[in-house]
Amino acid sequence: MTSPIQSLRLDGFVPVPDDVAAGYRKRGLWRGVRLGDLPRVWADRWPDRPAVLGHSALTFAELDERVGAAAAGFVGLGLGPHDRVIVQMPNTADFPVVLFGLLRCGALPVLCLPGHREAELTHLATLASATALITADIVAGFDHRELAARVCADVPAIRHVVIAGEAGPYRSLAGLIADHRHAAGEDWPGSAADPSEPALLLISGGTTGRPKLIPRTHDDYDLNARASADVCGLTADDVYMATLPSAHNFPLACPGIIGALGVGAAVHLLADPSPESAFAAIERHRVTVTAVVPPLAQLWVAATEWEDADLSSLRLLQVGGAKLAAVTARAIPDALGCTVQQVFGMAEGLLNYTRSDDSAEVVATTQGRPLLAEDEILVVDTEGRPVTPGTVGELLTRGPYTIRGYYRAAEHNRRAFTADGFYRSGDLVQVQPSGHLVVTGRVKDVVNRGGEGVPADELEQLLLGHPDIRDAAVIGLPDATLGERVCAVVVPRAAVVPTLAGLIEHLRASGLATFKFPDSLQVLDALPLTAVGKIDKKALVVRFTAT
Repeated sequence: MTSPIQSLRLDGFVPVPDDVAAGYRKRGLWRGVRLGDLPRVWADRWPDRPAVLGHSALTFAELDERVGAAAAGFVGLGLGPHDRVIVQMPNTADFPVVLFGLLRCGALPVLCLPGHREAELTHLATLASATALITADIVAGFDHRELAARVCADVPAIRHVVIAGEAGPYRSLAGLIADHRHAAGEDWPGSAADPSEPALLLISGGTTGRPKLIPRTHDDYDLNARASADVCGLTADDVYMATLPSAHNFPLACPGIIGALGVGAAVHLLADPSPESAFAAIERHRVTVTAVVPPLAQLWVAATEWEDADLSSLRLLQVGGAKLAAVTARAIPDALGCTVQQVFGMAEGLLNYTRSDDSAEVVATTQGRPLLAEDEILVVDTEGRPVTPGTVGELLTRGPYTIRGYYRAAEHNRRAFTADGFYRSGDLVQVQPSGHLVVTGRVKDVVNRGGEGVPADELEQLLLGHPDIRDAAVIGLPDATLGERVCAVVVPRAAVVPTLAGLIEHLRASGLATFKFPDSLQVLDALPLTAVGKIDKKALVVRFTAT
């Protein structure tokens, strides 16, 4: 029998005010659903329908059984309510098993990207006070067991390491599940969690330094996935392919894996998003919906010239993570034979989608309109005053699936949120009369490289740690493929001029994720300054864009 709701507040979590939460429940936005229970609900509805496709195919009943056994195994390790667990998994059938297994035992998954390395994982594990780490053995030639050893040495609080694959000195995920299959049907603490409490922690793009933890609750994330599935017209006849890393909000719940499974659709988790691999998977599994970032969309369009796979099943290609060029948006329907949907959103909450009844021009030139009528939007100037309609300003937002604060970030929260709970997105937008948003830029100092946020401050601090660098600035320069490429502008300490290869070696040694490495290097005698003495990055962008 399920125990009473565990309503103890998670330390460092900023909740929605009680009266606002009551309104969301009254309107049916928050259903009181616990994410860890969802596989059981799905298995009751569609026990024999395929849930996960591919090498380790699972029906909904089999998925629920594996989730239950994983939950029992995690409880056996001593994991329980509010324990934070670093999860760094590739796109395989093990990902949803681990995710929902942790949710069912009451632990909070901290969803990290496969590309994160020691610098990021150590920071996030320390910030979260993580007690366990779950990862794979080798991904794309990189040994994550060796990475786990280094992280554990840096973060002594981590007591358990579980490995999907060859476990080496650690606990095997497959063995853990096999040993606890007898307890797969039991109830665990996650089934008694307060739905208004955090279910999982997503990772921010690190737009103001190191990545932050984004607490998504059972209530808001259920709404996030469910409403997104509705907007995308997902049904049980669809096949959703997770093409981007599943730890991203976009392929996880927009509508992503959770939204697709929630309507009875099958999911295929793709490890390699190259056209050759992706097109073959679309043909093999008759994929109908997937989500990509603009550079990948551009590559897929071009690849139709030399790849001959049958893509006729594909009906919807979602593109987000960065602004999609209108020329690419217009090319997708003819090249791939499907509808394109622009998606502009953030792991912190607000999602915007173009709709199926939008004109081709609206789909090509806007980044969609808010998911729900309850999404509150403000566009303000640099003084925080609302701008006149149609004027560019910073986007502020508040709503039933947008957070009210980052986890354990009280000082940053005072800057990132208004006193009445609006989130300052840092995005510059223009609102069209139709309610659609056009993204024009960013206030925050981050380079959006192929849909991945590269925080300038974080990279600058590491560059300044190089013995031959006196000053450094990181800027984003336009790139036809990536959207923006990372350019490091440095001032050397002496006659020794740093090289790009030397800087990359320095950054690799620091444990930085490779997607944050600079693509180019410029060397100056001094960095230009504004009138108030700050580095003039606009001048740098103008100068090096011209070259």
